[in-house]
Amino acid sequence: MNLLRRVTVALLLGLAAGLGVADDAKDWSHAWAAYGEPKYPRGFAHFDWANPDAPKGGTLVLRNPDRRTSFDKYNPFTPRGAAPTGLMLFVFETLTVMSGDEPQTMYGLLAEQIRVAPDKSSVSFRLHPLARFNNGDVVTAADVKHSFDMQAGPAASPAMRVPWRGIERVVVVDERTVRFDLRQRTNDMVLGTGSLRVFSRRWGESKPFDDVVDEPPIASGPYRIGEVDMGRQLELVRNPAYWARDLGVRRGLFNFDRVLYRYYKDNAVAREAFKAGQVDLFQEGDPGAWTRLHSGRKWDDGRIRKETFSTEIGVHMVSFAFNMRRPVFQDRRLRQALDLSFDFDTLNRQRIFLRPESLFNNSEFAAEGAPTPGELALLEPHRAVLPEAVFGPPYRAPRTQADPRQLRRHLLQARALLEQAGWTLGADGVLRNAQGQPMVLEFLTTGPTGQLTEWQANLERLGIRLNERVVDSALMARRMERQDFDLYLSTEGTFTLPNGTQLAGAYGSSPDGKGGSRYRGIQNPVVDGLLRAMNEAKTQQELRDATRALDRVVMWHHWGVPYRYSADSRVSYWARFGQPARRPRFYAIESVSNSLPAWPLLAWWALPAAPR
Repeated sequence: MNLLRRVTVALLLGLAAGLGVADDAKDWSHAWAAYGEPKYPRGFAHFDWANPDAPKGGTLVLRNPDRRTSFDKYNPFTPRGAAPTGLMLFVFETLTVMSGDEPQTMYGLLAEQIRVAPDKSSVSFRLHPLARFNNGDVVTAADVKHSFDMQAGPAASPAMRVPWRGIERVVVVDERTVRFDLRQRTNDMVLGTGSLRVFSRRWGESKPFDDVVDEPPIASGPYRIGEVDMGRQLELVRNPAYWARDLGVRRGLFNFDRVLYRYYKDNAVAREAFKAGQVDLFQEGDPGAWTRLHSGRKWDDGRIRKETFSTEIGVHMVSFAFNMRRPVFQDRRLRQALDLSFDFDTLNRQRIFLRPESLFNNSEFAAEGAPTPGELALLEPHRAVLPEAVFGPPYRAPRTQADPRQLRRHLLQARALLEQAGWTLGADGVLRNAQGQPMVLEFLTTGPTGQLTEWQANLERLGIRLNERVVDSALMARRMERQDFDLYLSTEGTFTLPNGTQLAGAYGSSPDGKGGSRYRGIQNPVVDGLLRAMNEAKTQQELRDATRALDRVVMWHHWGVPYRYSADSRVSYWARFGQPARRPRFYAIESVSNSLPAWPLLAWWALPAAPR
């Protein structure tokens, strides 16, 4: 009988190995890096940007950090209603966390161990034996699968489902082990699996997931929901028995006993509440307000501190993007003329922003000098269909700061390009094509108004009318979905390492050949190939070659007018806090992100000498 049992066990182990679930310790790691090796070793004490001796206590008061001005539920994954932002940061936890000190490197949190298949066909996670939900239940692989099924299923909002399209299935291997089988075998998808937020199967188990509304989440995070004034104020209370408080990825973090979110109808009201001491920090996105409104007696006497926080985060760009389905934008010379007419330096009088000259600003992935051999290997096969400028120096934006007379030269150059493209300026001062049609463009926006006044004046000098159409957010969404626009303001976000899948949403071709939901409507096989090269890069050098080649192709096609970017965050905060001596390389201030730690919210602590 013992012999039979040993044979059976051996056969089962062999079968498990054949299915890719062998328990080979050398294949498991505490961390995984897209390129190179993780910075922090197994068993590390704490992140460098955290103070392990930070005192616990006090209250952090925050405003609503995004456009949600109210909330009416606790379930952030479903489409109906609005949930408070803070739950995603303080209540729900993920399988892994990003270090903030290295690009695209994840460390186990709920997952004690990580195993990535050599061909990236699967990612397995072994859960930490101490992991517990806030009701005391052990976190199991079945909970992970349930969390995935709910977030990827029909009850979740469309935006929540999008990140999981590259996952074919999730398999419960045993009570503590779960495997994600990947349809998209990319670094981004591997990292994406670790960003899954996990909650208990018991949360709302007696009803459909989209009917789970006001039940407090059964999750594993360091805070629980406290007192709530629905729609106006949310209190989160630190759990002193938090299961991960002594892990290296958590030591020195979550130092406030209470985190209080107060909701305001608009930024102006929230700003006044901050000045009155009702909110502890205020990240300012309006450059005019930063200059005019973040000053006064409380700043002068030191009660409020004003600081610009710099990071090494790469920044794509904000641009006036063209709808490339429109016939008027088909000629590259016309698009370049529109770029020449935009006087950024006059618009940016307060010198708050920088003008983008790349898809990959503030990073090593922006094109430099002449194309390298690695870039040319990607570009040369397409030389016949690419602008000749792609093979020379990188794009540089027209500037007027050094010499105001430069604007007149730019407009003369723009007029010549428009004439070459078949547009003629009539005696009435109106620019018309060969069919006699005037050039009238519409910029679609939700506001604020008046942001194009100087550009409109420059275009008038060329005979072009640019109308600014301000609509509410619902109409904006409908018109964008119907592709009924000429220009819109595109904001492409930030990165630590460039993401080809993310950029495909802005610059990739649509399978239907019509642009689909990709608003620009670009159909360019060279761009598609370079985006694939980014995703397939095996080394950081290969990724650099692909991004720099893509940078040249996109910027020299002039598919939009680059507007602005900033790698800094402008913040005023009350002098009530201590800060660790070091900051992460990559971090956010108050926003929730899977890839960036919200450093002040996570790592600061209250100063007892400065009570509220």
